[in-house]
Formats: sequence, structure tokens, C-alpha cells
Amino acid sequence: MIEMKTKMMSRRWFASRSAMAIGGAAMWTTPGLFAEELLKPTPPLTEGPFYPDRLPLDQDNDLIVIGDHTTPAVGDVTHLTGRVLTAAGSPVRNATIEIWQCDANAVYLHSRDSDGKKEQQDKNFQGFGRFETASDGGYRFRTIKPVPYPGRPAPHIHIKVKQGDKDLLTTQLLIRGHEGNKRDGVFRRVTDPAKRELLVADFKPMKESKIGEFACQFDVILGQTPADG
Repeated sequence: MIEMKTKMMSRRWFASRSAMAIGGAAMWTTPGLFAEELLKPTPPLTEGPFYPDRLPLDQDNDLIVIGDHTTPAVGDVTHLTGRVLTAAGSPVRNATIEIWQCDANAVYLHSRDSDGKKEQQDKNFQGFGRFETASDGGYRFRTIKPVPYPGRPAPHIHIKVKQGDKDLLTTQLLIRGHEGNKRDGVFRRVTDPAKRELLVADFKPMKESKIGEFACQFDVILGQTPADG
């Protein structure tokens, strides 16, 4: 009964949030509208060494619960939402957005990391997920608030956007204002403060949450898509 109840709750979470409503999106619903006010493209950042070399069987957008497991991942649950847009503000639909990150114990889902840290790894964290963008370019994930690890003092979530067999962007999302950002070698390679601002977002506590969840809204702006030629 407990397993069935947990599975139903997981599916209900997905269904109840499948329709997105992000404030301020209306002005971008018409392709080309306000084209003179182009959005600034999200800067690329390195893929890093730990893109999963063995993808998990469960690759959905809920990284907190794996398949029909009843035990959730350790960490601060975070609802990550946003849209994938062109610089002109047009939504990029049917694009695949992938995210991956280390677990709350600082272990990646990668043989070079997790194979030597099996006792440390959170076996209940999916570590990787993907989502196909909706007609408004929207995406959503349930994951954990990222944590730092040795060598990367700035907590971050890796992001890759694809369309068909073409990679459109690989980047990283960091926590705005985190003290580790100033010491992070990857983030410091972005020397333009304006571009750095395009790689950070707020992770805000959800007031209505009884378990201390966070919400983060992050739009991914592409400089060019296959449709642009």
C-alpha cells in the first residue's frame, strides 16, 4: 500500500504541474514581436567530465524518485522551471532539455566518480533527467538544490539543449549570490559581469511547502536554432 501510494503521489505531482504558467510570458508569444529588443543568449559553459557515461533507466524529469522506489533522494527538493526561447523571444518547442548534477553527497552518476564512492553515493537520486519542451517552450524538473564539491565551490546544475540530433547549447546554472561563485574556476572564466548574470538564478523557498522545498525559474535563451538556418 505504501509503495502504491508513493507512486500515485509521484504521478499526481507530474500531472498537476504539466500545464505551466510563467508570469510575464505573454509579450513573447508572437514570433518576431519586439524583435528589436533581443534577449541576451545564455552563455555556454563546459560540459565537464561527468555527463553520465551510463544513462539511468529512469530518465524522466523527476530526479527525486527513481521509478517505483518509495525512498526519495536526500537534499533540498527544488522545482526547476523555465522556457527555452530564441533571442527574438520565440518559444522553442519539441526541444530536449537535459540536466545532470551531483547528489547531496557530492557524487556524480558517472563511473569515474560514483564507482569509487559507492558507499557515499545517494542511490535514490536519479542524477540525470530530460524533458521535451512544450508549445510555449516550457520545461520543468523536480530535483535537489545543487551543492558544492571538491574542485567546484559553486553549486551548479548542468544543462544541455538538443533539437533532433543537434546540440544547441551546453551550459550551467548557478545559485545567485552563493559565496562559492567568487572562487569557482569555471565561473570565473566568464569575465563579463553581464554574462555571468545570465548564468545565475534565485533558489527561493516555497512558502506553501511543508517540507522546505525551493523553486527556481531559469529561461534558456538560444543564440540560434536549426529553424533560424
